[in-house]
Amino acid sequence: MTMIANQLRTVQAQIAAAAQFAGRVPASVRLLAVSKTFPAEAVRAAALAGQHDFGENYIQEGVEKIVALQAMPDLPALTWHCIGSIQSNKTRLVAEYFDWVHTVDRLKIAERLSQQRPAHLPPLQVCIQVNADGGATKAGCSPAEAAALAHQVAQLPRLQLRGVMSIPDPLPDAAAMLAVHRRVVALFEALRQQSGLEQLDTVSLGMTADLDSAIAAGSTMVRVGSGIFGARDYVSRNVAP
Repeated sequence: MTMIANQLRTVQAQIAAAAQFAGRVPASVRLLAVSKTFPAEAVRAAALAGQHDFGENYIQEGVEKIVALQAMPDLPALTWHCIGSIQSNKTRLVAEYFDWVHTVDRLKIAERLSQQRPAHLPPLQVCIQVNADGGATKAGCSPAEAAALAHQVAQLPRLQLRGVMSIPDPLPDAAAMLAVHRRVVALFEALRQQSGLEQLDTVSLGMTADLDSAIAAGSTMVRVGSGIFGARDYVSRNVAP
């Protein structure tokens, strides 16, 4: 078994333990392996170990990996999630190659994704990114703007709105971190009580460092990169952290 396969099993066990501690079924939490900066061979190793969902922050890099892995006949079909910020000039790549987008925070981007999603592909699965804790340097709509944006996105063709995503700033106090995560889940629950949003089923929340508290709060999808693939080398990859 490869190192990546071993680390994947460890993360899966951590998710299962956190879910059980919170009184949840482990299968209610979906693992998204964040493969940014890692080569296609690393993704292949995780896929051969049973991982199906992969997240990419850098769109062009992600597309290159998607194409490379589609050409590997020993792999099952993988599900690709765009979890990085999207500029207008990159929406076509996202619409044509990815299965999910977690970072829609304004209507213009959603409209372009809808217009550019090829008709032969299933609808693009979409989460609205919410800046839950008001971080000044982070993307995401404000919680007050989330309902209006959700209703607008839900009306667009070729998109299927699934829920919300958030990346709260890390906090040293576990109780404070849990409280922020619970605010995100409460917003999600409030949204799906509204007419036209009852289909929402996804809270993309929690990463390697805050996985346990995110699951305790009710996250349905956690994003783990270094816990599976190891430490990232941003310098040799010539990308920003």
